[in-house]
Order: sequence, then C-alpha cells, then structure tokens
Amino acid sequence: MSRKVKREISSLSFSMNKLYNRVSTFRPSTFILSVATMAFAVFLFGGGLYDIIMKPLPAVYYGGTFLFLYPQLSEQFIADSVVAMTLYALGIVGLVVMYQSTKCAYKPRQAYMMFLVGVILVFMAYVFLEATIQLKISGR
Repeated sequence: MSRKVKREISSLSFSMNKLYNRVSTFRPSTFILSVATMAFAVFLFGGGLYDIIMKPLPAVYYGGTFLFLYPQLSEQFIADSVVAMTLYALGIVGLVVMYQSTKCAYKPRQAYMMFLVGVILVFMAYVFLEATIQLKISGR
C-alpha cells in the first residue's frame, strides 16, 4: 500500500471515533424537546393516530354543501382532526404565554397584558372546542 492510502485509513478511524464521540454526547436543547413533545401530544389529542390508521376522507360534499365535521361522535374527517389540532395548539400557546408572563414580574403592565392574552387564547380554544363538539352532537 502506498503511504497516502495508509494515512487515509489511519485518519478514517480517527474521524469515525470523533464522529462517534460527537453523536454519543449530543444533547438537544430543552426548548426543542419541549416543542417536539407538545407537538406530539397535540397530534395524538387531535386524532392524528386515528387518521393514520383508519384513513378517513378529508371532507364530503353532501346536499350542496361541504361537510368538514363528521355529524357523529363515533367517526371523523381529516378536517375534524385539523380543527382539533389547531384549537389544542391555540390552547397550548395560551398556556405558554401565561407562563411567560410570570417571567416579566419587573414589568407589571407587560406581565398583565401577556397573562390576559394567554387567558383569552385558552378561553377561545375551550369555547371553540365545545362548539365543535356541540355541532357534532347536533348532527349539523
């Protein structure tokens, strides 16, 4: 073997060892982990697993109108899942904003406004989720 090939082989093992050390000691930030965990929870709560397994229709054109919400509680369209996931995400954003408002104690006006925005977001998510459930129950 030539010297160049021997040198490349010896440096290859060093490079692999360096890569292994870098991969084995990698620690993602807590922010990324928390966002991924919340996104996974919203996906599950919104019915994403049901959509993957059952493969429902996105929506239906029936009686001259589009139905985005399935008229019974036992089944759902993909649009049902999208609406639920959006509203759950809205509620989580509201909770995060309320939490962030506690970090602004030195600015009471800003803390109060952030807390108020968070409460409004959580309340909107709750009201709209209840409204969609009532729409499904009524069958319209």
